[in-house]
Amino acid sequence: MDHGTRTGKLGLALASEGIDCFFAQDPVTMGYLHGFHEHSHERFLTLAINADGRVRLICPALTVSQARRIGIQDIRGWADGENPLALLEELADDWNLRSGILAVDDTMPAQMLLKMQAVLPAALFKPGQQVLSTLMRQKEPGELDLLRRAGKIADDAFDAAIPQLKTGMTELQISKVLQDEMEKRGGRPVFSIVAAGSGAAEPHHLSDDTVVKQGDVVILDFGCDVGGYNSDITRTICFGPASQKAKDVYDIVYRAHMAGRKAIRAGIEPQAVDRASRKEIVDAGYGPQFFHRTGHGIGMRGHEEPYIIEGNTEKLEANNCFSIEPGIYLAGEFGVRIENIVAATADGHESMNVDPSPTLIEIA
Repeated sequence: MDHGTRTGKLGLALASEGIDCFFAQDPVTMGYLHGFHEHSHERFLTLAINADGRVRLICPALTVSQARRIGIQDIRGWADGENPLALLEELADDWNLRSGILAVDDTMPAQMLLKMQAVLPAALFKPGQQVLSTLMRQKEPGELDLLRRAGKIADDAFDAAIPQLKTGMTELQISKVLQDEMEKRGGRPVFSIVAAGSGAAEPHHLSDDTVVKQGDVVILDFGCDVGGYNSDITRTICFGPASQKAKDVYDIVYRAHMAGRKAIRAGIEPQAVDRASRKEIVDAGYGPQFFHRTGHGIGMRGHEEPYIIEGNTEKLEANNCFSIEPGIYLAGEFGVRIENIVAATADGHESMNVDPSPTLIEIA
């Protein structure tokens, strides 16, 4: 990735929004902009980029050598016991920021932002994620390749895991199988949710020692990191013969998944994709049981712009990458969710995952 191009593009975006400087603190943001993935923990650290595209890093002395090695030129280090905010004041004077408009990471810790505000009381601080997302959502060819690789690892891990699964295993044991299979293929497991039976009606279920029994519908939601980029796939299976109700609900969710994907193309509003997917579930009488957005953007972050949700009218662009993951959740019974990662194209989309099974997979 050409980090000089990225910081230059950010500078232009800042200028167009009337913002004087962006302060990055999150390891993902700094990694995207300059290949610097350091976590600040409790110490003061920020990568500053101004509207001219200039870059300066204020960081603990512990970090200086890593920053120099990855190519950051202007580094101002501070040792424990010294005041890092003096370096922020120096930056404000050098770049004329004392009464500037300053954007910050959405995830910047409050204790760090409050210190910055105290040092620069005349400056206007505002959220910077929107200007940053205009860059991050437009995936470069190298980013797309990493997303494809991460998606294939997830697909292959699922195929390899299925023959190993059987009733009597716990959710955590199944989760471990998925993680091991991703790791074998070169992916760094990021998460692995296994939700069985009534637990599958909880979209963000916390996997535990629940034992999977015959007839359980089980949601498998998992992903890995390849070169800093994420996969995220959800498949729903049944242990033993599935009930007719489970098969019918799966069919509805499958149709919703494919309807959402059919609606995708550059130039369409994300809410139109959400509506296309949601219509299948609403028309089948399960509208209240689909209570989350149809999808989220993905890249270096597992969740980022664009969000596929009602009210999002910012049109999709080619190479925007996001999930399509409709679901139906029947409290106390079971749930079904189907998820692929896709990239919008001029006339449709590319899926980073193989197509899901059109029928509910039953494990003997």
